[in-house]
Amino acid sequence: MMQKILETSKKHSTTLTKSLPLLAFAIPLLWLYLLEPTTFELMWKGRTFELFFIWLISLELILGWEELQPSKISKFALARATALIITLILPAVYVAASYYLGLNGAISSIASQSGITWANSMALSTEYLMFAALFIAIVFLSFGFKGLKAFSVPAFFLVLVGTIYTIDNVYPYGQFAPFQIFVPTTTALASVILNLMGYATNTSYTQSATEGTMPILTATNPASHAAATFSIAWPCAGIESFLIFTVVILLFLKRMPINLKSKVGYFVFGAVVTYVINAFRIVNIFTTGMIYGENSIQVQNIHFYYGPLYAVIWIVSYPLLILVSQALWRKVRKPKNLPTSATQPSLLNPA
Repeated sequence: MMQKILETSKKHSTTLTKSLPLLAFAIPLLWLYLLEPTTFELMWKGRTFELFFIWLISLELILGWEELQPSKISKFALARATALIITLILPAVYVAASYYLGLNGAISSIASQSGITWANSMALSTEYLMFAALFIAIVFLSFGFKGLKAFSVPAFFLVLVGTIYTIDNVYPYGQFAPFQIFVPTTTALASVILNLMGYATNTSYTQSATEGTMPILTATNPASHAAATFSIAWPCAGIESFLIFTVVILLFLKRMPINLKSKVGYFVFGAVVTYVINAFRIVNIFTTGMIYGENSIQVQNIHFYYGPLYAVIWIVSYPLLILVSQALWRKVRKPKNLPTSATQPSLLNPA
């Protein structure tokens, strides 16, 4: 009886340990939702990406539950356990410091004094990067270096989102040339799609020291003569979603037991779909602007939430589609049992 109890306790202890990276952030995010629920309604410069971060952790736990084993370092077990306990509560401590000890205000103030354009957004960027650092520490203390590899996708996801937000805060609009260089091509594709839909389009360019170089696209409905004109910066063109796709899918494919040709094919197909989604993201903004007005709440919803949401849903769903396609392919290629040969000699007639 005692042996059975010990085995059950050990089993549940392992389950709890494996779930620590998820629990450590699920609780602080619930707290943040209670404090500022509207921030979870924003994809761009909001916290919806943190919900996808939780989803990615859950996905990694589901896919690698059997292989994932807690780190065993008996010599430093007490020190590691102490460090892990402290690190597990730090995400909640960070939330408390941000909202009750003035940390968010201090970050924004320092950013403003440093001349950062979007100083008020620096607190959120810092939150993403701090959560990423704490997540990496928790995973390492729980599972060692193998855990870092297993949870590389959600870790890099948070790092990348926090970095992209920071870049936009420091170099707003079209100032960051390495990202803005891809915008004209995406704008041209969006213009082609609008033309195919029956709208007239015109593209020009603007350049300034404060906003960089940006294409200006105008779309007009020939029937109603309604028009919409927007300057297009790299966040509007979905460059951030393409970067997130690249990191997430490359890290995912790296772990897949398939040949290089298949990995390249999966990546190229996913990249093309992501690129087309980004073009339709621009198209959606223009068609909505022609109906409701350029400054309407409908346009703002697409710009800050629905537009990024389309791409991110695709990005987080694509790994599942790859797994399903691989399972179906293995089933198709699985050799079937050979039927009994019709030419098998019959028994001799005893007559």
